[in-house]
Amino acid sequence: MSMTATETYQQVGRRLGSYQDDLAGRGTNLADEIERRYLSKWRSESLCHVLRVRTALVAGMQEWLVDQGLLNLERVSMSLLTDPLAHDVEHLPQIPYRQSPYVATHSMIYAKFMACHNPHLRGIFVDSPNIRLELPDAQGRQRGRYLLDFSQLDVEVRRERLITLEEYLDDQAAVTEHLQGELREALAFFEGMTRAGLDRVRRRAAGSLEALGVRLDMPAGGFPVFELDEATRRFGAGKEERGIGEASDSPFFWVVGLLRENYDLVYPYLRKDGTRRDPREALSREIFNYDLVARNQPLSGPAAPAREVLSGGLREWLPQAIIPRLLDNRIIPEAPRFKDGRIENIEALGGYGPFLSVACGEDGQGGTTFPPTFGAGIGVERLLWSILRGPRVESIDDVTFFGKNPDSAELFLF
Repeated sequence: MSMTATETYQQVGRRLGSYQDDLAGRGTNLADEIERRYLSKWRSESLCHVLRVRTALVAGMQEWLVDQGLLNLERVSMSLLTDPLAHDVEHLPQIPYRQSPYVATHSMIYAKFMACHNPHLRGIFVDSPNIRLELPDAQGRQRGRYLLDFSQLDVEVRRERLITLEEYLDDQAAVTEHLQGELREALAFFEGMTRAGLDRVRRRAAGSLEALGVRLDMPAGGFPVFELDEATRRFGAGKEERGIGEASDSPFFWVVGLLRENYDLVYPYLRKDGTRRDPREALSREIFNYDLVARNQPLSGPAAPAREVLSGGLREWLPQAIIPRLLDNRIIPEAPRFKDGRIENIEALGGYGPFLSVACGEDGQGGTTFPPTFGAGIGVERLLWSILRGPRVESIDDVTFFGKNPDSAELFLF
């Protein structure tokens, strides 16, 4: 049963009372805790410098997207459906409203797909709300890059050519060549966006970079591209980002071919005989997604380990692949069964019924109407933390007013 606003705040008050008593038992008090954890940071000159960098960064990226013809989409903070993610979280926050359990947004990936059905736009971008209740570190260490709620610049772009199911199955060489070209286009697109934001920072916030003890040199050529398979062979599983960062001269680089989310394109996946490959058998060059990784450039001393700041990919677009990928990842327990505009097993599909109804739409000739796209989400706070780490910025909390790293506090007061 849902609580009223009064009951909710009464529960909050009881929790704060318990917390205040715990502080007293430790020899401190609430006012001192607020001063230590919040007020001292809010008043700091360093945080103001970070915000100058943030303002220039976001403005530069968004202006570049507008110049590319993309349109701004509204935020979707709650829905019947959100990104299930490829990693575990503590739980999925629910918002009960009018007898329906809406869920808080993990990412706007499915909303972006729906918006790109509009044939009159090239693509969309949105300051996406993201609430992810990440599990705390088992060793109680500051994991750095995670925030429970964070800002993500979410982008999705329509790919120009729709490859039919017949082409997909009958001409693997030509389709692979075309998809490789689209992958290069996607990398160039997001490199352009990132450079635009960082160039704005260098022009508008150079003094803040210096005050924070870092520089922001950009590689003259394109960001280097590394396939995950090769990086794993060189540096070991789970050590790819750090290893490449230490071996590469570039502070920004791509890692491509990571088996991750159910909507990231794996090709070839469907077989002509009606069977499908196990995606875990795919090589990196057959997985059409990408991570942008960045490392800091301190004015003195060694750089910190490189970190992923953007993830995205070419997307699955054929319903014959979308549904099995959801089954492979155990996101839905069975395929939808359509009859006369109804989904006969809609209850078994959780919140995916309406999405799958759209995904399986057909035009007058029996072809799919689901738009082929590529896209990405760039974590604003994570990018700031990655490039600003140095003498004045240590944890990701240092680049936020209200950052909530799951390991940084017992109770988040603001």
